Amino acid sequence: MNPILLAILVVTVIGVIGAVILVAASILMYVPVDERVEQITAVLAGANCGACGCAGCADYAKSIVEDGAPINKCTPGGAACAAAVAQIMGVEAGDSASMKAVVACSGTCESTSKKYEYTGLASCQSVKGLYGGDGMCKYGCLGYGDCEKACPFDAIHVVDGVAKVEREKCVGCGVCASVCPNAVISIVPEHKRKPVVACKNTDKGADTRKACTAGCIGCMKCAKACPKEAITVENNLAYIDQAKCVGCQLCVKECPVGVIRVPGAV
Repeated sequence: MNPILLAILVVTVIGVIGAVILVAASILMYVPVDERVEQITAVLAGANCGACGCAGCADYAKSIVEDGAPINKCTPGGAACAAAVAQIMGVEAGDSASMKAVVACSGTCESTSKKYEYTGLASCQSVKGLYGGDGMCKYGCLGYGDCEKACPFDAIHVVDGVAKVEREKCVGCGVCASVCPNAVISIVPEHKRKPVVACKNTDKGADTRKACTAGCIGCMKCAKACPKEAITVENNLAYIDQAKCVGCQLCVKECPVGVIRVPGAV
């Protein structure tokens, strides 16, 4: 027989045998998949951001159907997404608060300065490894944009040395918070009136002022002004209990350094 024809015949036979094996394997090893998994995956935001605690949207959909995971953990999708998932699962959607990123730092280029010139890789993680960062305030935003690079929604950018959130774009996925080496970014429920403390410095007031003129000095004026006792000062830094806060904003007016503010108001 012609060697070329023989080679073609052998390859064809091997291909047929392989196809038969694959078909048989697919039949024998078939694992039924609940159609609701695909339906839920289709109505999720599709960001694969991991805010729900799963590896991606498909994994989250599977955990809802098979493990009974909460249906309102897709922060990018919000209430509309939760309602769609609830309809597929035949349950009540419940409340789904809109979440937003908040940057707890007010150290703009005007308020603080650098303690040394850094010329390495433009990364917050990299500069953090050199004596805690190049900023005078060791607690503040490092300003090299790791959060900006990581955000899948282009919702956060470094402006005047500090990360700033575009609230209209932010979906509260938490990716920016996860990459911030100084943990100045947190994800909180959106509220039009409730203020936050835009600072993480726990040094004494005098030391804070040396590092940043816009840092919390722990003066306690905000705590004394709050009618609901929603503010405490611990380790020289003010903290606001959002559950107690009613959004009266008296603390905003009393803060002498302007470090307490309503996100998005300024």
